Amino acid sequence: MKRSLKYTKQPNRIDYGFLSILVALMLISFISIYSAFNLMTQSGPTILLQQVVWYALGFFVMAAIMFFGNDTIMQYIKKAYFFLMGCLVYLLLSKYCEALLGFNLPLANEVNGAYAWFQFPFGSFQPSEFMKIVLIIICADVINEHNSSRAMVTYTSDIELFKKILQWAAAPLLLILLQPDTGICLIIGISLVVMLMCSGIKKQWIIIGGGLILFVLFVFFYLFFFQYELLTRFIASYKLTRITAWFYPEENMMTYGNQLYTSLLSLGAGGLTGFGLQPDMQSIPEAQTDFIFATIGQSFGLIGTTIVLVACLALDLYILRIAIHTSNMTEKYMISGVLGVLIYQQIQNLGMVTGLLPITGITLPLISYGGSSILSYFICFGMIMNISSHAKKFSDFTYS
Repeated sequence: MKRSLKYTKQPNRIDYGFLSILVALMLISFISIYSAFNLMTQSGPTILLQQVVWYALGFFVMAAIMFFGNDTIMQYIKKAYFFLMGCLVYLLLSKYCEALLGFNLPLANEVNGAYAWFQFPFGSFQPSEFMKIVLIIICADVINEHNSSRAMVTYTSDIELFKKILQWAAAPLLLILLQPDTGICLIIGISLVVMLMCSGIKKQWIIIGGGLILFVLFVFFYLFFFQYELLTRFIASYKLTRITAWFYPEENMMTYGNQLYTSLLSLGAGGLTGFGLQPDMQSIPEAQTDFIFATIGQSFGLIGTTIVLVACLALDLYILRIAIHTSNMTEKYMISGVLGVLIYQQIQNLGMVTGLLPITGITLPLISYGGSSILSYFICFGMIMNISSHAKKFSDFTYS
């Protein structure tokens, strides 16, 4: 008798392992922000309360996505894309209104030199944080549709795929770059590259891309060390000071190397166990955002920073496990994009705080203060929770 495989639809279940890791990261974030009260220029209790609210909203969003299902997200994702595009255009218009006419558009003031946030009485909204997630979801679907329709992998088919991705990604990347926010552009670019690497394109593209990156880095550092004046014609000098601060933090400790120098001093002074909650030993700039890992090092020492590293690694490995177990290719591509973003942000933030990488202003996901970042990630986590509920669960399959 012929057997046919049928999938039995079941309500989405809670993956308690995944949920436990998210709760652990939430508690680490709360404790870290609380411990940074003495180091902040803003009101510590207000920042902590806002972080609690953002996490509560994040878990609510995740629960809502689990209730309605991933199909609902896919149904409205393109509408969300065009809404966010409108927000990015509005922010850019505010920038040029300020430059040309001397006033900003309502709710769109400059923050830290960029027009990237909408300012509300209860908090801020950063459209680019949500755009990175929307692009991951859309491009995962684009890649799956492309692979389903192509007969074989060729250079021509790969170029067609690149064009399809650029049709969605080029405009928002340009708008975000003009804000300017190169950090988010890098994050989006890396997520798309990771997804393309997982999509089955010819390996020669990866070799060519890697070679180009190495060549650009070689040229950049040659010009930086031997032709600095020539390099300043192409890159703003204030951006190059970050590289100078990276190589020579002690020589520039009183100017643009101060952030890295104080970060290294805080991590070193913390020793094995740190100085405890709310230390007042060493001032740390952006203690609740970019340099929260330095705050953790000063407060809880090597033990505290190790716990953070283990929690981040546990999240990454758990999400990777879910990606391996799902058979839906759109889901695989989507999770690979999210994982690429997470790992890049973790490496970049931890690298810049410890002096291994230049400072770029990228925060530590789920631990640094930031509402838009938390909410955007929890959209993905809700979808991943749904994926986890049916990923290779053999009890969900019946034979007839």
